[in-house]
Amino acid sequence: MREFKILAVIVALVGITYFGIEPYAHSVMHPEVAPADFAFKDLKNVDTTLAGNAENGKVLVEANCIACHAIDAAGYPQMMPNADAAAAYGVTPPDLSSAGRIYDKNYLANFIFDPAGAMNVLHKYTPESGKTFPMPAYNWMSAQEIMDIVAYLQSVAPKVAEGKEANKATFEAACGRCHSMAYAGFEATTPADAIKTYMGATPPDLSQFIKSRGEHYLHSFVNNPQVLLPGTSMPRVGLSEKAQEEVIAYMEETGDRKKAERESLGVYVLLYTLVFALLAYLWKRKIWSEVH
Repeated sequence: MREFKILAVIVALVGITYFGIEPYAHSVMHPEVAPADFAFKDLKNVDTTLAGNAENGKVLVEANCIACHAIDAAGYPQMMPNADAAAAYGVTPPDLSSAGRIYDKNYLANFIFDPAGAMNVLHKYTPESGKTFPMPAYNWMSAQEIMDIVAYLQSVAPKVAEGKEANKATFEAACGRCHSMAYAGFEATTPADAIKTYMGATPPDLSQFIKSRGEHYLHSFVNNPQVLLPGTSMPRVGLSEKAQEEVIAYMEETGDRKKAERESLGVYVLLYTLVFALLAYLWKRKIWSEVH
């Protein structure tokens, strides 16, 4: 009976720690933040309910975008090597082939209107900083013209099969200009010295971020980095919910390939512990019964 009393005390202390102290400590170190907003409701510069005209969008893209951006899916090649582009702009301009597939429509439209504002990096480009955002704002365009561009980008986005292929393609399109993934043999398209100057620090290799940060943290952080890390140089990327899930799935496939195996093994470990605890208790009863 004494053993059960000791066990009850241990269970009570563990329960108090787990359900009382730990949540309080967690709330202090990691305060609750608003859920990820995949509708980007705070961005209201463009009326995204307008139906876009892809044909007119093509004309606008040819006149305003392809001098800096490649669109391989539509036959517009990259204008200069990555190193030269990074030296000119600070970061390699993205290929826009997948933009219509991976970015939320509301975000993409408002990004065209005001890139730095949509990305939540205005704090980096104050008059005092002397820096200007590499991409100009197209706030002189009408909402209809911007939605025409969005419609065109959506129309040329290549179809990608579900699963690992889509996960890899989305990661490379959304993250690959700044972040490397050594475990996958992938190197950021922007040279390290250029991206360090542009961002103020070298963006981390993401091979193990799924383990060091956790899936829950990444869902909030990728959606809006400033919420969890105010002042960070990491921009709000603007991925749709599906595209963000693909990015995180790729990070998991690369950095935590044994997750499913590890979780299934955990059940057997717990069963082993329970059986071993029962055998230990019965053995203890037998030994001490002879003493008494």
